[in-house]
Amino acid sequence: MSLNKPRRRWSEFAIEAGIRVLGFSSIGFVLLIFLFLLREGLPLFFEVPLGNLFSTRWYPTFDLFGILPLTLGSILVTITAIAIAVPLGVASAVFVREVAPGWAREILKPMIEVLAGIPSVVLGFFGMTLLAPFIRETLGVATGLTAFTGALILAYMALPTIISVAEDALDAVPKSYRDAGLAMGATQWQTIWRVVVPAARSGMVMAVMLGMGRAIGETMAVMMVTGNAARMPLTLDSLFRPMRTMTATIAAEMGEVAQGSTHYHALFGIGIILFVLTFIINLAAASTIFKRRRRGGLR
Repeated sequence: MSLNKPRRRWSEFAIEAGIRVLGFSSIGFVLLIFLFLLREGLPLFFEVPLGNLFSTRWYPTFDLFGILPLTLGSILVTITAIAIAVPLGVASAVFVREVAPGWAREILKPMIEVLAGIPSVVLGFFGMTLLAPFIRETLGVATGLTAFTGALILAYMALPTIISVAEDALDAVPKSYRDAGLAMGATQWQTIWRVVVPAARSGMVMAVMLGMGRAIGETMAVMMVTGNAARMPLTLDSLFRPMRTMTATIAAEMGEVAQGSTHYHALFGIGIILFVLTFIINLAAASTIFKRRRRGGLR
């Protein structure tokens, strides 16, 4: 017994040290990526005047590096995709966890997780060959390669993440909450929407934020179905016109630029903006969850 105790202590120490190293390594990798982006992207702000950088025209061949069309295009496509995916994702999670019988739940959960593994290029090809012609003929627009087409594809890609995380949040709600709601005379649906869903709100918020991060960071599918036109989405029909996102711009043009050129630094500058937007989304989600947990603790 006396020999086993030192061995256990050393094994526990080694496991704890390994976990710490892995944890700090993940943080270090993120910092290194950000520093690399800063090194390659910051020269843009010294080489290009701010008036040019925040203009409405992106034509690097003519030294026009306006990032506003790309930024607004990414925001438009992402917001539309989330507006489509969140109601469907939350309703699907509620159905899988609260309504569906046990045998159906065992079938639906693996199917939803399998949907997340479909390659984005396959979804982009599906959007080009089937969805874009359908939208062109149904809505009567000049081309089916529009921001709305990209938003539909992104909504589909964000659904598995939103459903899985939201379903886990609902599953974490104690059964006593449901029993208390039913015992006070509430129906099953009243218990779900007024007791269970509010109790899982922090997990729901995280699901939405993760889905938004999935949507804003997608590249290949968006590049294939949005038309890749760097134009300002300022008109009412902008959603049904070609659009270009920041990720699609980086993917389409990075292989053609000369290393160290202004165009090269501009693409890395777009990467910095993407990094900052993603960081803000995650920070907002974390702060929202922290505030709600703190309020719950104070109560």
